[in-house]
Order: sequence, then structure tokens, then C-alpha cells
Amino acid sequence: MASKKLLLLPGDGIGPEAMAEVRKIIGYMNSELKSEFVLDEGLVGGSAYDAHGAAISEADMAKALAADAVLFGAVGGPKWDSVPYDVRPEAGLLRLRKDMELFANLRPAICYPALADSSSLKKEIVEGLDILIVRELTGGVYFGEPKEIRDLGNGQKRGIDTQVYDTYEIERISGVAFELARTRGNKVTSMEKRNVMKSGVLWNEVVTATHKTKYSDVKLEHMLADAGGMQLVRWPKQFDVIVTDNLFGDMLSDIAAMLTGSLGMLPSASLGAPDAKTGKRKALYEPVHGSAPDIAGTGTANPIAMIASFAMCLRYSFNMIAEADRLESAVAGVLDDGLRTADIMAEGKTRIGTAEMGDAILAKFRALAA
Repeated sequence: MASKKLLLLPGDGIGPEAMAEVRKIIGYMNSELKSEFVLDEGLVGGSAYDAHGAAISEADMAKALAADAVLFGAVGGPKWDSVPYDVRPEAGLLRLRKDMELFANLRPAICYPALADSSSLKKEIVEGLDILIVRELTGGVYFGEPKEIRDLGNGQKRGIDTQVYDTYEIERISGVAFELARTRGNKVTSMEKRNVMKSGVLWNEVVTATHKTKYSDVKLEHMLADAGGMQLVRWPKQFDVIVTDNLFGDMLSDIAAMLTGSLGMLPSASLGAPDAKTGKRKALYEPVHGSAPDIAGTGTANPIAMIASFAMCLRYSFNMIAEADRLESAVAGVLDDGLRTADIMAEGKTRIGTAEMGDAILAKFRALAA
């Protein structure tokens, strides 16, 4: 079996604690299942700034480009609030996305039955929820030029961010959404703001044309992004796959995340285009939650999003579908058993810490693999 090169970038705050629980699972898979994962580790975010004066070093960036997949923890914290803008902790993640050409961000919003009561919405609204948001990640207003603050004189300044999309960028992200919809509920909802934004007009036109040319078997709906945000709260189970741009995807996926009860539960994947020769995609997997510096080092963080991100890695980077299914089932099983970290704790359940949650999921995974 060919080795699988994984780069671990734990980052800051609770990132290293959550990553430690993934290490346990990988260790078991290597020793008992002969999975042949080859691990390397690097620094990113504030920890990289402290060591190298940059949010990620050139050496660790080279490791990321050479790896089959990257597992990323979380970055940032008050310690680095005053560092220069271009070397802030978040710049490490942005560089990884840019240099690895990770244009497709997949963010599932799944409400485990055992956690339906933890959502801020009524149980019947979210129970059984399973949405996949496909966010374009390398274009749009976050990367468009000009991007600057201009001094106009007389005490006035002007902040400028530019929303830019080309046809090919919209074609490739919508193609990912349609392909994934074929493996799920066969429905895509495209969200933009064509009523006030020219980029939204183009987005709508290109998604429609891509659908007509290659994916007419998939149901396509269009919705204005602000209406989409409202509908996510009103009736989220109407959606299967949502495809949208960088800015709206950032906001809508956080709305969808909170439907599930906790940001600590949700993974994500960022994928590049398939290599012309090997068909492999560069990929980075990360939990949706942040570095949570207020609880870092207390042993109370929820590692489930990090573990679920590794499950996505098994599925999308290594085609280990059975193992991914078992790991996701292990997470659901532990929740069904009533085990909870602090962020998802409920009356009548058993509160445990980060390491205990990782151990429980590994034990369940072992049992399912037997």
C-alpha cells in the first residue's frame, strides 16, 4: 500500500489539543489497520510568527505543497493582535489556500440526532439536517484588486475592496457543487446578489450555463444571498448543496454552522483542481471553530470538528470511504451514548474533556472496525 503523506499544522490556542486526538486515531490506523500514514508537522499562525516572524515559514509552505493532504488546527489569539497586517496569524491560512490553489471550500452542516436539542432553533426544524455549502475560496472580494485604504486629505480616508470573478472560476466551483449533489440529494441552490452586484449577474449566468451544458440532471435553484440567510434559519432542510462566492460563503456557512448546536462540531475541506497526470487534488482540512484562547490549555475543548475534518480527509484525499464512514459513525455513537464536552453539554449527559472525548471516539472506531 502506498504511503500517505500528511502534514499536521496544529496552530494556536486549542489547535494542538484537538490535533492530538487525531494523532491517536492515525496511530491506531497505522499500527492496527496498516494505513501507512507518514506524518510531518509544522508551525502556522501565531506560533509561526513567534518562531519565524511570519505566519508560515517558507520551509513549512514547501512541506504543504509536497504533502498529499494538510490537517490544519486553528490560528490567532489576543497575543498577536498588534502584529503587522501581512504577518497576522490568519495570513498563514490565506497563503496556504492561495499557494495550494484551494478554490473549493466544502463546509457540511450536519445536525446529529443526539444534538438536535442543542440548536437555537426548534428540534423539528433542525433534526436530520444535512447541508453542504460549497464556497469559492480563492477569488472574490477577499483577493480582488485594488485593495487598499487611500488618504483623501482633510482627515478623510477611503477603504477599497474589489469583488472580481472570471467565468472559469465560477464554472469550476459550480462544477464541484453539481458533482457533489449527484452523490447526495441531487439539488443545488446557487446564491449571489445579482440584484445589486454585476459579479452576481455574471455568477448567475455562468452557473445557469454550466448546469445546462453538463449537469441538467441535477435540480438547480437560484436565490439571493440575503434571502438565503433568512431561509437557512426559517427552513434549512429545504437545502441540499449550496454554492456561493467567497464573501457570502463565509457568512452563510457560519449561519448554517450554528443550526447544528455548536461550531465545535463542524469540519471543512478546501480542495484544489485535480492534477492533470495523477488526478489527485491538493487539499487542506480544518475545523470551522477558531483557536478559542480563553479555554486553551484547560483540556475542555471539543475535538470532534478536528476528528471529523480527518474523516473528510480520508474520504476526499485517500478514497478511504469505509474508514471515513466508520469514523463519522463513531462520533455519532459517542454522542448517542450521552458523552459531551462543555460546549455541547446538556442536562442528563456526561461531561468529559478533550482527551476523554478523543479516547471514546477511538474506542468506538475500534469496535466498528473489528
